[in-house]
Amino acid sequence: MNHYETVFILNPVLSDTQIAETVKKFEDFLIKNGAKMVAKENWGLKKLAYAIQHKKSGFYHLFEFTAPGETILSYEQEFSRDERVMRFLTVKLDKHAVAWAEKRRTRLKTAKA
Repeated sequence: MNHYETVFILNPVLSDTQIAETVKKFEDFLIKNGAKMVAKENWGLKKLAYAIQHKKSGFYHLFEFTAPGETILSYEQEFSRDERVMRFLTVKLDKHAVAWAEKRRTRLKTAKA
């Protein structure tokens, strides 16, 4: 099982319910295909560096998960098929990136407490 991280941007015109549905859809897809969720983050509405589909902002979400390598192709195809997703990027994390992500999560937890 490889360690991955996906950041995706959802259309800013979606309602809170539609955003929750979309995030749940992709999380369920991963779990159904043998992935194990490590962390999820909702970064909220952010201004984009450049316009995408004539939109200047979007809702950012991050998934960190472990999954078999063959799952990623179908996972990314699901993103491509969904019109609510403006952009997505999945990267495979090496041991250094995994350690850094762990530190970042710990820092976020202590900052919220």
